[in-house]
Amino acid sequence: NMTLLFNKIKTALITTCILLLALQVYAQADTNKWKMQLAFGINNPFNSKQNEGFTSKKINFPTINLGVQHMFSQKLGAKLDFGYNRASNDDNSPDFKFNYTRVNAQLVYDLTNNLSFMIPQDFALVSHLGPGISFTKPLANYSNNKHTFINAMAGLELHYGISETLSVYGDVSYVLALSQKDKYNPAIDGFSFNGNLLTATIGVSVSLSGCRYCD
Repeated sequence: NMTLLFNKIKTALITTCILLLALQVYAQADTNKWKMQLAFGINNPFNSKQNEGFTSKKINFPTINLGVQHMFSQKLGAKLDFGYNRASNDDNSPDFKFNYTRVNAQLVYDLTNNLSFMIPQDFALVSHLGPGISFTKPLANYSNNKHTFINAMAGLELHYGISETLSVYGDVSYVLALSQKDKYNPAIDGFSFNGNLLTATIGVSVSLSGCRYCD
């Protein structure tokens, strides 16, 4: 009958309202937020003694970083990011080019509150640190001299918040190679690279969850 149908509809509406309210409260309390980062910049490979006779330019382009970050709290989080770098010889070296790609899993720590006396409003200072895997591939005549090795990466990001969901940032990072330094002989094999890398990039950080501190 109509009364029974009305009671069922009323019960369903009340249940829906309670669920929506619970979800809203949970979302407000939830600190597990997400953001995506994309940055472009330059890199400086550090030439080792092993690469005697082959020297890289001090400034190389491009460096491209792409990552997804998850914050466990307002200060602590983690991110998984991918980096692509291209470098080539300087004027005093035989011609070469190489690609350097990496994948890193890093802890993220927001230093802003700790250094609030130094950091202007709307800015944030974020550190990141973690292990990863590097893949280097020389091009042209030395294309067979590829290497895969473990790395450790650390860096600092300075963010400027444009809105609650968007910031622009600069990042300076150092990628330390944890590889065998005598893995190849340049006198016999020609150029290859399994060294350290310094990068400087500018990019955008987009919050995927509307969380202000994720900017």
